[in-house]
Amino acid sequence: MDLMNVLLLVLELTVYFSVMAGLFRLRHRLGIGIFFCALGTMHFLETYLAAILYVPFAEGTAISPGSTVLFAGKLVLLLLVYIREDASTVRQPIYGLLIGNFLTVALVFLARHHIVAPATGQLPDFSFMNDMGWLMVWGTVLLFVDSILIILLYERLGRIMRQSVGLRIALCAMAILTFDQIGFYSALWALLDAPTNVLIGGWLAKMVTACIYGVLAWIYLRYLERPPLVAPRQKRISDIFDVLTYREKYEDLLKRVGRDELTGVFDRSRLPGEGKDTLNCTPEAGRPFSVLIVDIDEFKAINDDFGHACGDLVLKEMAATMQGVLRKDDVLVRYGGDEFVICCNDLDRWEATSLGDRLMRRVAALQLPPLGRPVTISIGHATSPDEGRTFEELFAAADRSLYRVKRRRHGESSRLRAEGDLAQDPGTQASGAQDPEGIGTELV
Repeated sequence: MDLMNVLLLVLELTVYFSVMAGLFRLRHRLGIGIFFCALGTMHFLETYLAAILYVPFAEGTAISPGSTVLFAGKLVLLLLVYIREDASTVRQPIYGLLIGNFLTVALVFLARHHIVAPATGQLPDFSFMNDMGWLMVWGTVLLFVDSILIILLYERLGRIMRQSVGLRIALCAMAILTFDQIGFYSALWALLDAPTNVLIGGWLAKMVTACIYGVLAWIYLRYLERPPLVAPRQKRISDIFDVLTYREKYEDLLKRVGRDELTGVFDRSRLPGEGKDTLNCTPEAGRPFSVLIVDIDEFKAINDDFGHACGDLVLKEMAATMQGVLRKDDVLVRYGGDEFVICCNDLDRWEATSLGDRLMRRVAALQLPPLGRPVTISIGHATSPDEGRTFEELFAAADRSLYRVKRRRHGESSRLRAEGDLAQDPGTQASGAQDPEGIGTELV
């Protein structure tokens, strides 16, 4: 295979996935409709290239960028929609493409009955338009079936490969693209008399692109996507997508049980010892594990002075801010009132201290107009195995650490108030010793 063809195919694959994944990443800001419109627009080019453009591949075979790059990428992108949204969302572009392609065939059938005036000196090739229309319809029917199968296979593999998302996506894409290659080639053979080397070369190329797309999808999910604070609203079971993916919806519902309604983060029922369906909050031997307890300073005064609506706003904004600082696998729990608990695997004491510093800076930088002043927090933390080997021991140690922080801060506030009184009354003499530990430390 010519090196230039290889480089062009890799470039096409990279550009296609990067742009489409970027649009999907911005769906919460721009709306998912932009992503779907771009996906639908590429469908015509995908089918057109699959019908007319083939390049040499291994051992005398030939492949089409439309089928190898664009269709394979679209299938993986639809799986991403399912993974990050739900089945009722992923069905929207598929139904739209199916209806649009049937409409294309119907309009071409009507258009061919016009009396044509060759204004440009050319006559339309209705035969090619017919072939293209039927290829688009057949391709969308296959896409409909492919999407159902890849979702079901992804969920089934999740029982044994839950932590290997990239590998699951690649294996699913390889299996379904094998089925699709046979189905789409049958249409190419029937309509365009495509040779056998198109079937073989297309299959080999799709296996390679499935692996590449699996890696790119893993990178996207690992480094660009963050888990939503609130799970998507449950849809009623209304069609085949919902029926066949009901088990996933049921498991998603179970995951949402134990969420705090105000902030969207987990509630204390998901901590060890509080409920049956606990999160991954258990220290493991040989691995550091840190527990942080976060408390909002003077939260009662916020409620008293500005109202509970302002207090709720502070809690929601603070939860969202902390979620943005934490790693993907860190667990954020609203323990009660204005207290939050953070559980972090593979985080040693120094890293926990650094995390606490970042949390305090980000929360202090929050702009909350109703409040008119910064929100400050105090944090206590504990790390295994030095300060405990079970979650209960670490939680108790972090709670004691938080108590020491709050006590020192209270002492600092009292000292500052006393100094203010002295400034107003210069004749008054100060008494008492300075805190040798350094009053004002917010993190222990």
